[in-house]
Amino acid sequence: MKQLLLVGIGGFIGSIARFLVQKLNLSWHVLSIPMGTLTVNVLGSLLIGFIIGVSGKSEIISPGLRLFLMVGICGGFTTFSSFTAENMTLMQNGQFAMILVYTGLSILFGFLAVYLGYILSNLL
Repeated sequence: MKQLLLVGIGGFIGSIARFLVQKLNLSWHVLSIPMGTLTVNVLGSLLIGFIIGVSGKSEIISPGLRLFLMVGICGGFTTFSSFTAENMTLMQNGQFAMILVYTGLSILFGFLAVYLGYILSNLL
């Protein structure tokens, strides 16, 4: 039950944070790419990488806190379902090249952010 509460409360916080970030970026589209979703996915990846790094070298993050942060907050914050729905919209609008650009940027920046988060955790 405790694990469900940790994930649920974290997911609540992450979902609200995602909503607020996406709300700030509603009018910011570059080449039709939904920048709000890209932003939350990259930031979530950065945070997950940092948590992985800190957890791997220290016991400062307990298993419960890790669950709360990674599954709850980051899971609620990042938006794979929004990402795929936005790709569907791009497809329906005939923007096939933008699907490739958006997907490529999401994967590349997401991975780089996880790696950067991991590297930053080693500076502690």
